[in-house]
Amino acid sequence: MSTTEIATDPATSDTNAGHVDTKLEVVVIPVSDVDRAAEFYVGKLGWRVDVDLATGTGRVLHVTPPGSATSVMFGTGLTPSAPGSTQFLHLVVSDIEAAHAELVAAGVESSGVFHDPTGNFNRFDPRVRAAGPDPERRTYASFVAFSDPDGNGWVLQEVTTRFPGRIDSAATSFASAQDLSSALRRAEAAYDEHAERTGGRITERPEWFAKYLVAEQAGEQLPL
Repeated sequence: MSTTEIATDPATSDTNAGHVDTKLEVVVIPVSDVDRAAEFYVGKLGWRVDVDLATGTGRVLHVTPPGSATSVMFGTGLTPSAPGSTQFLHLVVSDIEAAHAELVAAGVESSGVFHDPTGNFNRFDPRVRAAGPDPERRTYASFVAFSDPDGNGWVLQEVTTRFPGRIDSAATSFASAQDLSSALRRAEAAYDEHAERTGGRITERPEWFAKYLVAEQAGEQLPL
């Protein structure tokens, strides 16, 4: 077996079967100045403050990016890691160009939108970056990189359709109205293409849209 292969039993391919749900809740990042980090993450990025706690040695903040189920925590004496040592934390967005525009409007210095022309979705070597989003706008293939004042590195990654197995096919959810509206626009475009190919519109438009949204999020075959 190669290092990239994982043995699976078709009868027990559901990786959640028999396991307690274990959800990633908080990521701790090391910063040198809590107030400065708060101004960046809350003041500039607009992340929600869940906890702002004064301690005997300083301050602890627990903040959450818009639409995220996982939060970020930073503060005085939380981690022995050096400030700025955390790199390549990924934030998933549904529209990379809109997300980049928000960073620019907030005064956050970033790389600009880029893609890897070799097609590697998980390599961020500046020497192989090509400007602009992926030409085919493939899911997982377009990025923006930026850092906080300490140098902790973040990557925005555009994900519109999940790879198979990444999402429970029995559950569909959207983190925000913006994510849902983006998905509906993609479904509408696919619906119009289907209607043009078949020579007529589908009677059950809401049902077709629903099937498209569920299949797209689960990474399954789209109703095209």
